[in-house]
Amino acid sequence: MAAPANPPRTAPWRALPAGIWALGFGSLLMDTSSELIHSLLPVFLVSVLGASMVTVGVIEGVAEATAAVMKVFSGTLSDALGRRKFLMILGYALAAFTKPVFPLAQPVGWVFAARFVDRIGKGIRGAPRDALVADITPPALRGAAYGLRQALDSVGALFGPLLAVVLMMALADDVRSVMWIAMIPAFLSVAVLAVYVREPEPDSDPAAKPPLVLADVRRLPWSYWLVVLLGAVFMLTRFSDAFLVLRAQDVGLDITYVPLVMIVTNVFYAGAAYPAGAAADRTSPRTLLLFGLALLIAADCLLAFAGSPLAAFAGAGLWGLHMAFTQGLLSKLVADTAPAALRGTAFGIFNLISGGALLLASVIAGTLWNAYGAPATFLAGAAFAAATAACLLARRPQRTV
Repeated sequence: MAAPANPPRTAPWRALPAGIWALGFGSLLMDTSSELIHSLLPVFLVSVLGASMVTVGVIEGVAEATAAVMKVFSGTLSDALGRRKFLMILGYALAAFTKPVFPLAQPVGWVFAARFVDRIGKGIRGAPRDALVADITPPALRGAAYGLRQALDSVGALFGPLLAVVLMMALADDVRSVMWIAMIPAFLSVAVLAVYVREPEPDSDPAAKPPLVLADVRRLPWSYWLVVLLGAVFMLTRFSDAFLVLRAQDVGLDITYVPLVMIVTNVFYAGAAYPAGAAADRTSPRTLLLFGLALLIAADCLLAFAGSPLAAFAGAGLWGLHMAFTQGLLSKLVADTAPAALRGTAFGIFNLISGGALLLASVIAGTLWNAYGAPATFLAGAAFAAATAACLLARRPQRTV
């Protein structure tokens, strides 16, 4: 499933395959649905269902860790089959069918179960989709491809909370009614991907290939494992963005306008993701990673000392910029360092380890918040990000990190 080696000489976004745009718009629609719910979920859990901050941290961390575990299996299966689209569509469809559970939830356990199944869907689709991006994109444009898909994904993450604010105002803060509407873009996403995404023919007959076994992981090079380590460390420096929403409410933002936090985050994320991805094709990854960490430190400090919703919005904007400069870049590094035949497996392992780190970070964040208050949570994140930046500065530059 090799991509052509010589992309046309034109603006990167014009040279990208149509399949990248379809993947991007499918992600946009699903993220509109997911973030419409996710922007209201922390407040719904705490204010309506009576959950604690630790419970929020555990639910969010377990949800993301579940997705990460599933990515290993789906990624490896997509390598073995030589096909990725079916698994990707299955994952998106599963996520769509979980959306009605959220507005129906009564005890916290319903939300936990819905998030769990929803993240299984995310896990099934994640690694095959990320590998498919590399399969259909020329190597010289991979940074731009991952950046564009992430940018469109973030536009959906912007539309979701914006729609939540409008609907909360129109429906008199009826959270459950607002969540029902999330079903529409979720099922549209599945339709767009099913119709418009085309995957390349495999290089060989999948039936003729020897089955993938655990020993095949040894074929992943040392440069890949360095990227995995780097991704895990980056996940430890940040935690679920549910804590951004709760921090804004903590400093006085009315429940009706709480989704504005995710809107601000994703305006900056969506606006910077494609330029940052394109820059990754021609700039030192180490430089971009250090810049991303500097943005995260600034965001954490602003959120730690925020005394008003305006300060929380500023911190959320910097958080979004940090994500733009690091997420697509890490995906590009995985694609560049993994063999094509093991690309799905490589993304699965990367996301498994990163998800475990995110689970740990989210639980620690909730525990610190409960024990010492919100500032301690964000100051701890800033301290760890600063330590990570110091390690990157001390390490001699490598081509892949």
